[in-house]
Amino acid sequence: MRRYGLRDDQWERLKDLLPGREGYVGGTAPDNRLFVEAVLYRYRAGIPWRDLPSRFGDWKNVHRRLRLWSEKWRHRKDLSLSTR
Repeated sequence: MRRYGLRDDQWERLKDLLPGREGYVGGTAPDNRLFVEAVLYRYRAGIPWRDLPSRFGDWKNVHRRLRLWSEKWRHRKDLSLSTR
């Protein structure tokens, strides 16, 4: 296992909760696990986005995807709170 990577059992518990999975409305992401590991690496290592290793892809795309996910989930949370 890589230093900041997910173990297989961790990934199995997490993978069906993420947008972009197989069968998810709105498209399928090429590799959710790589994306999650990129975000974990960045925060655990305490590095700026631009220093993300190239094995995770273009840092701008990883950052953009995290930002979009965050906005989407925050919006869902706001909706669920407003219907109470």
